[in-house]
Amino acid sequence: MEILVLNGSPKGDLSVTMQYVAFLAKKNPGHTFPIVNIAQRINQLETDPVAFDAVVAQVRKADAVLWAFPVYYMLVHGNFKRFIELVHERGAAPAFGGKYAASLSTSIRFFDHTAHNYINAVADDWGMRYHGRYSAKMSDLLDPAERDRLAAFAAAFLAAAARGLPTARAHQPLVPAGGRYTPGPAAAPVDTGGRKVLLVTDEGPDDANLAAMTARLAAAFTGPVETVNLRDLDIKGGCLGCCRCAWDNTCVYDGSDGFTAFYREKVEPADIVLYAGAVRDRYLSAKWKSYFDRTFFKNHVPTLSGKQFAFLVSGPLAQLANLRQILEAYGEFQHTGFLGIVTDEGDPAHTDALLDRLAADAVAQASQRYLPPPSFLSVAGGKLFRDEIWSRMRFPFVADHKYFKANGLYDFPHRDRADRLRSFLLYWLVHIPAVRKQVYGPQITTHMIAPLKKLVDSL
Repeated sequence: MEILVLNGSPKGDLSVTMQYVAFLAKKNPGHTFPIVNIAQRINQLETDPVAFDAVVAQVRKADAVLWAFPVYYMLVHGNFKRFIELVHERGAAPAFGGKYAASLSTSIRFFDHTAHNYINAVADDWGMRYHGRYSAKMSDLLDPAERDRLAAFAAAFLAAAARGLPTARAHQPLVPAGGRYTPGPAAAPVDTGGRKVLLVTDEGPDDANLAAMTARLAAAFTGPVETVNLRDLDIKGGCLGCCRCAWDNTCVYDGSDGFTAFYREKVEPADIVLYAGAVRDRYLSAKWKSYFDRTFFKNHVPTLSGKQFAFLVSGPLAQLANLRQILEAYGEFQHTGFLGIVTDEGDPAHTDALLDRLAADAVAQASQRYLPPPSFLSVAGGKLFRDEIWSRMRFPFVADHKYFKANGLYDFPHRDRADRLRSFLLYWLVHIPAVRKQVYGPQITTHMIAPLKKLVDSL
């Protein structure tokens, strides 16, 4: 069979992901694995219809499709995302219909599941037979056990495609949500108190609802709101994955476009940051995705830390649990006072009320310097970054290591010696049957609440 590999790495053949594909080709000599470097060639595919049509013809000819990509900011690279948009815009999705598909990613496994969920949903939308996903850590190929696991996954995928085995659809078609959003006047605009409010949008001529939402939110503040459209920014291209920034946060594009200057001069000094975008397929636009990718010049540092932050989304977000999780996780792992997401899905008057509340909450939380407590989304991700940068990723991410060390993010093992001694003693004491009977009886629940109850009683 011919397994067409759609390569989502901007580095083309020099991608870690493609080494996994090369391994699969070596392990399965009875099949062919032609590769199309989609992300690397996106400018050509967008501007040259002949080149785009040639890729579609390859898809039509193939027996199955392997989506292979590195994970960038919880999704595929912005260039890969743009290819998916082009398929929609040019009516090329039928070429993918009925094809068996699988997805293969490489990463440090930070929100790799949301990237695979997205590809799974796109495959479902195009009528493909999605077999499953394989998420590899970048160095897994060096481990014999992991090589065996990857080979087993590929064997199952090839067998399913050869035998025409049934596959389950995980995502139902999207239903258009809401209608035209016509805003009313702001009820009681809130004074920003001199705080800097930045609203970044990607609205275009067809995004009437998004434009109305951003204008209505800006009117909910009495102070100035600086609005920047991504379409007007000087962005020469997407992240190259070159890791030039890993040494000192200097982007390879510095001096040739204006992105890092914009981020440093507008985003980082703002007190309240608001991002607004419309749903494109099952994410925001490729332009937004490239924006997030380019912010990686700051590597794994939370550059929005301490800011009040929110998203405005035009489109059926209620049907896109995966996108909601991505947006919520972004607000969390950036260490922001995340204010939530407002959409245009409901009654316009209710959307107005939500926008008014968003403005009021942003100012109130900024004045109180309130940040919500973290959840699993940021705690787990933070520990993953901590462990990786401490060990394997200290090189090349030298700037990250310096930041993590200076800000106390290397918090293991904890230094509470009294707690460690207590845990050590109790661990061995409960090996004594008589002590164990007492500890795991009524005492344990009383002991758990004792310090908390003592504090509450003292108030």
